Amino acid sequence: MAEETTPQNSTPAPPPTAPPAAPPAAAAAPVPAAAAPPEQKIKVRKPRQRSCDEKDAKGKLCAGHLKRWYDFPKEVVAKIGKDAEIYRCEFCKTLYKPDPKQMPHSFTLRY
Repeated sequence: MAEETTPQNSTPAPPPTAPPAAPPAAAAAPVPAAAAPPEQKIKVRKPRQRSCDEKDAKGKLCAGHLKRWYDFPKEVVAKIGKDAEIYRCEFCKTLYKPDPKQMPHSFTLRY
């Protein structure tokens, strides 16, 4: 049997050097100065409406569940009003004001 032996006093090979660093991406592509957030749609709920009726660019119906939104930001308060019963679609985030013909759901189910 032939055994391969390595000398005990040999030094390991130096690690390969890393390639030079690329320039920062910010310098390569200019960033727009003011990217405005998209405007949030505000609609009025129809009588007994429970799902979103918003359509996307292709004409497909969203049909997301409308959920009561309690902790909305100050921008929404400025647009809709204080202490409003606001609903928001769970998918497309469209806001819905309450139906003026319906009785508000706040504090109506007390036993």
